[in-house]
Amino acid sequence: GQARRRAGDFAGNRARAGPDRRKAGGGLAVKESGGEDRAGARLAAAAARREKRVWVAVERKGASGGSDADDQAAVGGGYAGGDEAGGSVEGEEQLEPDDGDGRRLGEELEDSLLIAGDQECHDSDGGQQSSENTMSQSNQSRRLQIRTHTGWMECRHDIGTFASSLLSIYESLKPSEEHMSKQSRLIDSLTKSVTKEWPNAQLHLYGSCANSFGTSHSDVDVCLEIEIGTGSEVELLLRLAEILRGDNFDSVEAITSARVPIVRMLDAGSDFSCDICINNLLAVANTKLLKDYAQIDGRLLQLASIVKHWAKLRGVNETYRGTLSSYAYVLMCISFLQLREPKILPCLQAMEPTYTMVVDDTECAYFDEVHQLRDFGAENKETIAELLWAFFHYWAFQHDYRKDVISIRMGKIIR
Repeated sequence: GQARRRAGDFAGNRARAGPDRRKAGGGLAVKESGGEDRAGARLAAAAARREKRVWVAVERKGASGGSDADDQAAVGGGYAGGDEAGGSVEGEEQLEPDDGDGRRLGEELEDSLLIAGDQECHDSDGGQQSSENTMSQSNQSRRLQIRTHTGWMECRHDIGTFASSLLSIYESLKPSEEHMSKQSRLIDSLTKSVTKEWPNAQLHLYGSCANSFGTSHSDVDVCLEIEIGTGSEVELLLRLAEILRGDNFDSVEAITSARVPIVRMLDAGSDFSCDICINNLLAVANTKLLKDYAQIDGRLLQLASIVKHWAKLRGVNETYRGTLSSYAYVLMCISFLQLREPKILPCLQAMEPTYTMVVDDTECAYFDEVHQLRDFGAENKETIAELLWAFFHYWAFQHDYRKDVISIRMGKIIR
């Protein structure tokens, strides 16, 4: 007979207590002392507003914002706020019986990442709720409405037939040889401009343009490693902007108010947008780490590229709107493959270090002789189609968003 897979192949996974599930559209009810009626009222209100959800901006980047560099530096220790991040939800979750609505798994995941606005939207006939009511609602804490499901969702028996189509999508997303050649020429031009003023300075590519997870649409992120001396970083950025304008780069702008100050410019020859930051060496170390992981098993690049593509199409890849960065999605994929059974990726930071870099008194060390690990995941025969299905199944139904934090540094889930 035809074999069927279950999502129980995830190491360390366990079913949660309780036989019930919450409906896909329901909110998170909290059991309080003497407050069950209030919880029920909130559930009813959430159901009534189900079609009126709005995006709520959680955090906005500094003026004209940074780039993936911001995300990489911010999430360097492990996504979800670092390895030691944690949180709590008061009370006990109450679950409603599953009504078996059968919505597609991708839609479930997209919906679960929405921020449910507590303020009322426009009502059906075009009016608005009173400002007093809106203020009352907004004074309540805005919670990420997390849907926790129990049990298993069986994978379709013909999932393997999707592998060739998914691989075609992956191939279409890879940057072309021409793109890579233009990128190299841009770096050569920048190096000539910079070394005229600072002969000992070095330029490092980082981010998606250098970690193997980029596409033909990826911008170029560059870190200028330089001794600042007695001057300030802002003064150095302003001088760099002057030099680049003098060398005929276009649209050169020093953005000194961003969380990671940068010089942004446009290269007319390649039509690339390029952001240059100063001494953001943690991002450089993170870039090397991701690039090394990508060389161990080709399924990581396939999975991460398709997940990032899906996230962009679904509008859940925009940090300024409170969703996840591309860097965070890559970390999710690495962690997922570290925890498959049999494992597809090792935990490089748990192995004997062969590479060490100290950034601001923090040691970044891991095993980087990845040519020795090319057959690490050979025992696992899962195709990209099976892995993509299992990835969405895990994040939509199995991950406990209240308690679990992924850590590729430790190669496990921290609870």
